[in-house]
Amino acid sequence: MDPEDLSLVSRYESHIEYLGDKKSEGSLRITDLRLSDSAGYRFRFITSGGKFAGSPVSLTVTDVVLEMDPTSVSERENVTLTCRTKCKLDPITAYSWYKNGQPIPNSNTSSPVYILFSVSSEDTGRYSCAVEGHEDLPSAEETLTVTCKYMWFKYILVY
Repeated sequence: MDPEDLSLVSRYESHIEYLGDKKSEGSLRITDLRLSDSAGYRFRFITSGGKFAGSPVSLTVTDVVLEMDPTSVSERENVTLTCRTKCKLDPITAYSWYKNGQPIPNSNTSSPVYILFSVSSEDTGRYSCAVEGHEDLPSAEETLTVTCKYMWFKYILVY
């Protein structure tokens, strides 16, 4: 199969960037990675002396997924967040947790499970996770909704 020039493939438009001087060095940056980007990549150099191809580099793109159970709770209930990935990252030594795109303070764990204990309305928000070394590729966000429990009191006035 003949190699494709990615700069001419419409699905890579504004998705790839060549970095280098096109004479002695170069690299390829692929942004907004998609599962469909999983492939073998190599540079092909065309010179007056002929065509030369580098060794292929294999790229496997996998998803990091946040599972939230449950996604809607009342105050004082617990919520379990689980970070799952199909990546064969060996070993995964830490997971990072985010709320509304910001790191949750003191939340890095060695476990893929993070529990929000006795939630309050302040815990309502969008949560995501990432694996160590790949914090720039977090999971999609899951939304947690916390509803308030109203306590009704009956007052008896005594004169």
